[in-house]
Amino acid sequence: MIDLHTHTFFSDGELGLAELVRRAQVAGYDTIGVADHADGSNLEFLVPRLRAGARELSAAMTIRVLAGVELTHVPPVLVAPLVARARALGADFVAVHGETITEPVMTGTNRAAIEAGADYVAHPGLISREDAAAAAARGVALEVTTRRGHAYANGHVVQVARATGARLIINNDAHAPGDLVGKAAAARIAAGAGLSAEEFQQCIDTAYALVERVLAAARHVA
Repeated sequence: MIDLHTHTFFSDGELGLAELVRRAQVAGYDTIGVADHADGSNLEFLVPRLRAGARELSAAMTIRVLAGVELTHVPPVLVAPLVARARALGADFVAVHGETITEPVMTGTNRAAIEAGADYVAHPGLISREDAAAAAARGVALEVTTRRGHAYANGHVVQVARATGARLIINNDAHAPGDLVGKAAAARIAAGAGLSAEEFQQCIDTAYALVERVLAAARHVA
């Protein structure tokens, strides 16, 4: 099982990186991505520390750890330059905090994330069909989330993704140990959003494919 949306106490998570990774491993995950909340004020602080910690823990444990960021409440006009900046700093992947219905995210953030080539849009809320179609065309995944509140729009996300061919991934958006729900609970939440068992597996496969793309890029740079 894989999750590419977790948080440490570098942003608003409860755990340090090592404890988060160990708890994820015990919960059944073999690949975990840390995506602490970021904007222009903290990218230079976050990315090098998460990247160094991820490499250290991956080498010492039987779990792959990736270092990413979740650009959060960033004005749409700043999304593209910050995606590029995060990648230049060495982020393994870049997510953008989408237009969830539970927070006052600026209108246009979903589209800005897609046009900037983020790896996925986190909890994109009532994303339009036009934006989902753009995500499909650009290979940007849309997130189905197990996190309470943000999950209210999961059914809508599934419907528009199915209609447009947009790829889906499923993540925990884990901030605390209990948020690492594991595969069985994630499958039930996915079913509640209208995903079939086959579609749920496709969400997982999409996330693994994203990781393989990251690793291939890292090998190329090396």
